[in-house]
Amino acid sequence: MTTTLFLGRRLWKNSALFLNPEMVGGNGFSGSKGAAGFPNGEIYRVGNPTPTPFIARVYFQQTFALKGSGYQYQADDQNQIQGLIPTSRIVFSIGKFCLADFFDDNSYDHDARSQFLNWSLMANGAWDFSADTKGYTGGAVLEWIKPKYAVRFALTQMSKTANAEDLDYNLLKSNALALEFSTNYKVLGSPGTIRITGFRNSSRAPRYDIATQALLKRDSSYLFIISSQRTGTVTGGLKYGLGLNIEQKISNTIGAFMRMGWNDGKTASWEFTDIDNNIQLGLNLAGNIWGRKEDAFGIAQANNGISKDHQNYLAAGGYSYIIGDGHLNYGREQIFETYYRAKLNPFIFLSADYQLIWNPGYNQDRKGPISIPAARIHIEF
Repeated sequence: MTTTLFLGRRLWKNSALFLNPEMVGGNGFSGSKGAAGFPNGEIYRVGNPTPTPFIARVYFQQTFALKGSGYQYQADDQNQIQGLIPTSRIVFSIGKFCLADFFDDNSYDHDARSQFLNWSLMANGAWDFSADTKGYTGGAVLEWIKPKYAVRFALTQMSKTANAEDLDYNLLKSNALALEFSTNYKVLGSPGTIRITGFRNSSRAPRYDIATQALLKRDSSYLFIISSQRTGTVTGGLKYGLGLNIEQKISNTIGAFMRMGWNDGKTASWEFTDIDNNIQLGLNLAGNIWGRKEDAFGIAQANNGISKDHQNYLAAGGYSYIIGDGHLNYGREQIFETYYRAKLNPFIFLSADYQLIWNPGYNQDRKGPISIPAARIHIEF
């Protein structure tokens, strides 16, 4: 169970403060381990069966109208206050938030509460975006938004240890940078959006080649990267990568999406999951095709891979916070997912979801495909 209260207060013209108390209860099966594309995007790596409250987001936001800007109406929504906003604007946000609130958006493939559940479908799996174990970080985001395009930049904190609660405040040595360009276009009159996202992380994460050599010499300090004492100082390597995100409306009832992601794969996965390259393809069908305009049907395929250095580390017996087998018989992890979401009344949505995972944890010696059915109830006021 996950539940969030979205609170927002306008402070003065074009400024607001947002606060999101959140409560989560439950565990991912198998201890949220065993597949890089874990099948439930609403569960955290460190789960607790008892519902536990915490502050998910608290941040200040100021908007500046650009010269000659027009204005458009913005509806009341999650972390969004109704009213007129400039169509050409600079937006500055600072505090605690989720980077996915601002980057790598997609109308058909972004929200595990209402769309695809799998980790490697709800985002660019190869983007090791800065986040604590619950998915949040601290920092600042600067957005330059025009009617036809937008540019976003973020400076945020990395975790002290892999996917941990404690964030590192030594921003001079441990930080995450993200830069995204997005633009709107039309193909035969149908709108689409393309987003290109680049990132560079500097953290305490070790390099895979150093960790592998240590394991081959029977040095166990690198056996579990998340608990290695050698990650206790800010001497880790850099990780960088790129992502391509496209959404295309085909008709009033059909939309398509594609994501491609890549990172250099030399430094250990530290924040999100063990994916160094990823491609996703999918379709979304609106329910008005069959007379239920508020319903939706989605179908998608994800294909995940890891670098040779990453493979060697796992084959040497190393473990990350998600996967690790030893004697790795490498094969790309492939995931199929489909869901149907029905709107029962103005507040309640019911979804049926089904996933198949081949080569979980990139190991062809594991049995597969794994069949994962799910049901999901979403209540929104």
